[in-house]
Amino acid sequence: MNKTSPLKSALVIGSFLLSATSIAHAEDNQVLGGTLTGNLTFASDYVFRGESETMDGDVPVVQGTLGWGNDDGWYGGVFASNIKFADPNLEIVTAPYIGKAGEFGDSGFTYDVMVFSYLYPGASYSNYTELWMKVGKQFGQANIQLEVTPTIDDWFGVDGWQGVNYSIHPSYQFDNGLKVSGSMGYQDLDGEGAEGWGHWNLGVSKMFAGLSFDLRYHGSTVDETHKVYGTQTKIFDDRVVIGINKSF
Repeated sequence: MNKTSPLKSALVIGSFLLSATSIAHAEDNQVLGGTLTGNLTFASDYVFRGESETMDGDVPVVQGTLGWGNDDGWYGGVFASNIKFADPNLEIVTAPYIGKAGEFGDSGFTYDVMVFSYLYPGASYSNYTELWMKVGKQFGQANIQLEVTPTIDDWFGVDGWQGVNYSIHPSYQFDNGLKVSGSMGYQDLDGEGAEGWGHWNLGVSKMFAGLSFDLRYHGSTVDETHKVYGTQTKIFDDRVVIGINKSF
């Protein structure tokens, strides 16, 4: 069987997302009581909770989201990205999602609850779903969010493994438009042979000419003694990622 190269996968995703975001841009009036939006990202790597999703940055990534939201805070859509793992069947992830965001009365505290499913075409045995739950508060130009994200089914399709990610996400927006943001968390993982890990990132982003540029440092606590990733520590190495994003 001929395998699709990671570069071809990225190009296919890019072509699809460009078409999808063009549709969103062309139909930015109300659709089913809400608004269609889209964004497209090109980055040097795809790092998820400290882990490179492209075999240690072996290939660049093309990512995008086509979404819908209404004034009541309901939203949904689909995210897609090329990926690369030791398993050659893991080349693309698509992730449909649905959620509700809003504020607790007039308290200034916000909430965001979302069901997010990771689907891997050609590798459905790795599919799984998470329930993202966030609470946030704005303090002038600073913002802080607390996240608790449990898996709804078996983590990454591994029988009996359940995960919960705990994270804090602070950010600060300067008057000149420069934004500093970061994340510090722990991916708990339970099950036979499972072990969790800590992860963090810190970066700066800035809008210029309609594009958002992001420079970010990622790290984790995974080393050669880790039960799950001890033989794959390179995908958890500290790294710097550069990304360019365009919203439609």
